[in-house]
Amino acid sequence: MLKPAELCGIANSHVRQVTGEREGVCLQPTVADAYLAMRDAAAADGIHLAIASAFRDFERQRAIWNRKFNGNAPLYNDRGELLDTTQLSTGEKIEAILTWSALPGASRHHWGTDFDVYDPTPFSSGERKLELIPAEYELNGPCYSLHQWLIKHARDFGFFFPYARYQGGVAAEPWHLSHQTLASEALAALNTEVLSQLIGQHDIAGKAYLQEQLGDIKARFIDAICSADITAGDIWFG
Repeated sequence: MLKPAELCGIANSHVRQVTGEREGVCLQPTVADAYLAMRDAAAADGIHLAIASAFRDFERQRAIWNRKFNGNAPLYNDRGELLDTTQLSTGEKIEAILTWSALPGASRHHWGTDFDVYDPTPFSSGERKLELIPAEYELNGPCYSLHQWLIKHARDFGFFFPYARYQGGVAAEPWHLSHQTLASEALAALNTEVLSQLIGQHDIAGKAYLQEQLGDIKARFIDAICSADITAGDIWFG
């Protein structure tokens, strides 16, 4: 069970460097071992697998959040269309941010159970940059073969896609994998009391609105994830 500071990304005592990934890519040891086994299995099938982002601490998430809220980074709607931030209310800005970026303290990346994956081969020359957009994982995209392999095999290693499809909260993220057992434990431990206290203690843009709407935000953007149950054939995300 994660300590409160680990749960919210304040501490990193629960994660370690993942062998063979770039410096700073960290996960919980159990998750890292499962990922390495999955990476080896993918390689045996001719599929290259790498982590674009894993553990992310609170301060990094807070910086991302504040840049977006203050107009120093672009905001998009659930269809990926650029929004004019000058025309948005506080609530509309926060909803747009939450569609693509987690609330600081509530990111699944804090837990060391979740990570973003990609096929590094098409990007190895440096001419093409990874954007982590759905088109890269769709037919004819550079990560399509990897995604198809993961749909069939990720569950064998204990992983699922929490954002397999858009459900009115977080946008679809075909690159985002989660360790089902440990992430479920972390999600159950993350309550509104913990989050409210954290928001009150830190400089998070829009905190008054966040405190007021925290129950709804948690229900829509934190708790509402796709099921890991098998639903049809090899397509097992909910």
